Amino acid sequence: MNFFKISLSVSLLLTCSWVAPVIAAELAAGEQKAATCLGCHGSKGKSNSPQWPNLAAQQSAYLVNQLNAFKTGARSNPVMQPIAANLSDDDINNLAAYFSGQPPVSAGGDTALAESGKAKAAMCLGCHGTSAGGNGQFPRLAGQHPEYLVNQLNSFKEGTRKSGPMQAIAGGLSAEDIKALSAYFGSL
Repeated sequence: MNFFKISLSVSLLLTCSWVAPVIAAELAAGEQKAATCLGCHGSKGKSNSPQWPNLAAQQSAYLVNQLNAFKTGARSNPVMQPIAANLSDDDINNLAAYFSGQPPVSAGGDTALAESGKAKAAMCLGCHGTSAGGNGQFPRLAGQHPEYLVNQLNSFKEGTRKSGPMQAIAGGLSAEDIKALSAYFGSL
């Protein structure tokens, strides 16, 4: 029995020693490839402009899905489509690993408006996680620029950004609801 525990421990140690350099190489490759993203998404994924989303601490699966959607044209954006078109699957996975591993940021927001949004946020947290940190394929909302979130919710509401569930949810929000929710999530 003791031999089994020692063998298992040695096996796990060897496996970890082989995987760690691969993970480090992938993160290094993601960091190197992220240099292309700095102009809009900022250093380490912290955007300085409310026009562009923060990528820091974003869900890896969400980033992969969105980059692939830009690459295939399923999601339309004149800036992102040509960039994504030149990314390999490894590039996309490495970028997602790099940005998802960055510390989360907060964009801030109007405090009074954020308090109003907090009362309305429950409808979002089922998919986007209890603290709005994202949930696999559902993006992190916490720390996004309120203006960016307002634009995205309005795009869902108008149908220029496609997603059945989000279009239905955004369609039921007033302009005031959208501003309040966006301020709340930006403040986290």
